[in-house]
Amino acid sequence: MRNYSLLLLFSLACCSGLSAQHGYWQQAIKYQMDIEVDVEKNQYAGQQRVNYTNNSPDTLNKVFYHLYFNAFKPGSMMDERTKAISDVDPRMGSRIGNLKPDEIGYIKVNSLTQDNQPVKYNEEGTILVVELNKPILPGQTTEFVMGWDAQVPLQIRRSGRDNKEGVRFSMSQWYPKLAEYDVEGWHANPYIAREFHGVWGDFDVRITIDRDYVIGATGYLQNPKEIGYGYADEPKRRKKMITYHYLAPNVHDFVWAADPDYTHDTFERADGTTMHFFYQKNEKTEENWAMLPKVMDEAFNFINKNYGQYPYKQYSFIQGGDGGMEYPMATLITGERPFMSLVGVSVHELMHSWYQMYLGTNEALYAWMDEGFTSWASSEVMNHLKKEKLIPGDVVENPHARSYSGLRGFRTSGMQEPLSVHADHFNTNAAYSVAAYVNGAVFLEQLRYVIGEGAFKRTMLRYYNTWGGKHPTPRDFIRIAEKESGLELDWYKEYWVYTTKMADYAITDVIDEGETTAITLTKKGEMPMPLEVKITTKDGKVNWYYIPIRIMRGEKPQPAYAENWTVLEDWPWTNPTYKIMLPVENNDIEKVEIDPRGRMYDDVLEDNVR
Repeated sequence: MRNYSLLLLFSLACCSGLSAQHGYWQQAIKYQMDIEVDVEKNQYAGQQRVNYTNNSPDTLNKVFYHLYFNAFKPGSMMDERTKAISDVDPRMGSRIGNLKPDEIGYIKVNSLTQDNQPVKYNEEGTILVVELNKPILPGQTTEFVMGWDAQVPLQIRRSGRDNKEGVRFSMSQWYPKLAEYDVEGWHANPYIAREFHGVWGDFDVRITIDRDYVIGATGYLQNPKEIGYGYADEPKRRKKMITYHYLAPNVHDFVWAADPDYTHDTFERADGTTMHFFYQKNEKTEENWAMLPKVMDEAFNFINKNYGQYPYKQYSFIQGGDGGMEYPMATLITGERPFMSLVGVSVHELMHSWYQMYLGTNEALYAWMDEGFTSWASSEVMNHLKKEKLIPGDVVENPHARSYSGLRGFRTSGMQEPLSVHADHFNTNAAYSVAAYVNGAVFLEQLRYVIGEGAFKRTMLRYYNTWGGKHPTPRDFIRIAEKESGLELDWYKEYWVYTTKMADYAITDVIDEGETTAITLTKKGEMPMPLEVKITTKDGKVNWYYIPIRIMRGEKPQPAYAENWTVLEDWPWTNPTYKIMLPVENNDIEKVEIDPRGRMYDDVLEDNVR
């Protein structure tokens, strides 16, 4: 085993919960869990010891646990939500309502103590409400000890047994998880299949299972010789059951998967990070999974350079689940895919290690900071892999063009909702998906347009380095961008996150006025944006005119792609029109274009060119 002392010190520093950064605080937790799995019954018994530190300024009289597996039974809130929503997820449909008693999921708490004294608790669906015998004072640590029994549901959404590819156990959301408490209070949201939030902490997990099973998981395996990883299989042959022991420092969740037919491959990167690959080797997987390590090695190189250094020493790609779902140090992905699909889902889920697993935003409130940032970065990574000829396809100048066109198309449906809607409360799955994945990605690429390339690159790295191991909010991100750009950007956040008002500009007049030409621009949409106007004359000359908006209090630097760059007077957002006066006659102008590079979102493009 490697020496992980530096990671443990890092964990203690990040999980202390206290920061000089404007009074920021966060709770801290340490889990010790032991479970024994009955693979025949698809059930397990668990013991959990939790040391929970209240770093808040508040006194806590209650705590809450998530019991996610309780969602997978007829009549649950997830079942009812699935029936009620108009565009039901095809992976779910009526499956929960049709589960038989031996197919449902549950977590049944048998005992719970606080500092060795029994406490009262009540199960409310997927939430356990605990009345404390004694309050947890600010700065105080308390210990909870719990015993529970659980049944693994038939795989429907993320978690479960026997997925469509035959993987036996996909164990996400499998343990009683203490809910997060932050400046907004408790986040004890019932589980209806959407997003998560967790307390940063350290996990010490022992999983006892039939000796024929191979496990891939979050964390560092402590006993590889005992369970036979990379060694002779004699220990497994001598025992009926075997225990896998993992330590995971400074994470906010823990996933594992198990199957008797897993092949386990490893790839050691030049920086010392080990990639693990767990999959069922067959004619649908063997060739593609064999090619995956080289591609993901280069993906790691690109991501580390551009978005910050990966903070752990291993990462596992594990076949399982219902598509692709990210967890600390690991992902569950379905594996019987064409090569490009396998690479695409692997890149996306790996990218979540930056935008969620290390930048632990509250996904339920800010899913776009998780899914949107990940989608944006994944498009950049995939374009780079094509450039390096590690995957087929053409390198494109704008890898985000589809996100812009997708958002533009969805807005015509009338179903769009603001990014600020809680993930559980979107009216449709489509509105949630567009807000989280598409709108979130456009938010970043358009910000690059607003503040310029240099400030944007510095923003992404500073955000990661400043807020890693914490719980950043939209305010925290935009403040980093303001500091790096020197611009005021609260208007950008407020329009894009809290409303569905977006930009729409048009060229409405190009008129001769003697030896000059007057170009009139009209602000048709409600969101103000700085404009880049490209004017090409008939002799082939190109000039760029940049119009800042007054509420920015500044302008971005001249970009590399614009050789002739003229900064014009600010455009106040209250003014519906703006006039550019050019010292050339109308007949000399070949073309006038608003945002020819397509990095500003605009509702209607047809009137952007004259």
